[in-house]
Amino acid sequence: MLYLFARLFPATETNPLHTEEGTTNFMRLLKKFSIPFVAATLLITGCVSPPQNTNESQPRNNSGSGGKVRIGFSMDTLKEERWQRDKELVEARAKELGAEIDVQVANGDDARQLSQCDSMLTRGVDVLIVAPHNGKVAARIVEKAHQQGVPVISYDRLITDSDVDLYVSHQVEKIGEMQAQYALERAPRGNYVLIGGSQTDNNAILLRNGQMKVLQPAIDRGDVKVISNQYAREWLASEALRITEDAMTRTGGDIQAVVASNDGTAGGAIQALGDRAKNVIVTGQDAQLDAVQRIVEGRQSMTIYKPIRPLAHSAVDNAIKLARGEKPEAADRINNGKIEVPSVLHEPIAVDKNNVAQTLIKDGYHKMEDVYRNVPREQWPQAVRLRTPGTENNFVFTLLAALLPYDRALLF
Repeated sequence: MLYLFARLFPATETNPLHTEEGTTNFMRLLKKFSIPFVAATLLITGCVSPPQNTNESQPRNNSGSGGKVRIGFSMDTLKEERWQRDKELVEARAKELGAEIDVQVANGDDARQLSQCDSMLTRGVDVLIVAPHNGKVAARIVEKAHQQGVPVISYDRLITDSDVDLYVSHQVEKIGEMQAQYALERAPRGNYVLIGGSQTDNNAILLRNGQMKVLQPAIDRGDVKVISNQYAREWLASEALRITEDAMTRTGGDIQAVVASNDGTAGGAIQALGDRAKNVIVTGQDAQLDAVQRIVEGRQSMTIYKPIRPLAHSAVDNAIKLARGEKPEAADRINNGKIEVPSVLHEPIAVDKNNVAQTLIKDGYHKMEDVYRNVPREQWPQAVRLRTPGTENNFVFTLLAALLPYDRALLF
């Protein structure tokens, strides 16, 4: 220990630890923090095994198959960055809980998604998690799965006209409200362009419902004029580019806001706006890295951050429950045209240049150096701690950070 502090605090004329009074103060600090210091150091070095999780929801032998729970995860696409995160987090959670996971990606093809789900059912999955390309078509997946006694979770996007067992998503209509409210507060009057997502995706409809709930009063007053209200096929940026270019042609570039439903369509709109983008409110969703870079550069106004980890975890946790015949905890209900679907809906967060560091970067969703790559370093915000300890523990955490290069040599 004394060797360690000699390395951390070398003797100098100004070092208070090398005075009689400083040594006394040091011994008081050492006594005060020795227990948390030793415990934390042992945990860092892996010398203390973490406590075993005794939560009843942890997987045991699946009562239906006598083995691990087998989860099938059917995804529409991996085109957007956020879906790649979903895949990784679902796989990691399944592995963590001891479940087997089979992931299939349909690449926007309804027939392929149906075929892939059929194959997973044939291979004997105990439960399906489905992020549908087309919510109506995916009702056939639910029907076939239920014929074999396999429950289905609708992931992020709602499967409509079916008796799907659970819907796990974010508060989609609220996201639309947040986008429109952000635009209206900053552009209370003027010409608006509304760009939705794919009409085969029920989320695109819910987003538009939320947007119009906020905008309709301003439209009725004549404060806002909707120049274009269209949906972008397959959420394509190229469709958003076309829609925005057409609106600019018809207005001579006189556009005050583009309510784009996700970051991909926002990117297409910004490409069409060119230099005008810095003077137009442009919304988004998904907190994609390129969109967040545009935000800190001043070319996109905002995005909606939907933390993926809790979404992925709740999907896998509830899949295991359903596979074992247990009832998931679902506080909400969403009507899908046939039933009131038990739903787990997570809270979204609006992000602009003022809170990027306190949300996305603090959560570790993106790295500071990636987000501000195109911004001069002197304009970067101060580093954000992932955890801010209390004042009385600052010494311990500072010391632990300094200890990392030495801990194994000292303990072993």
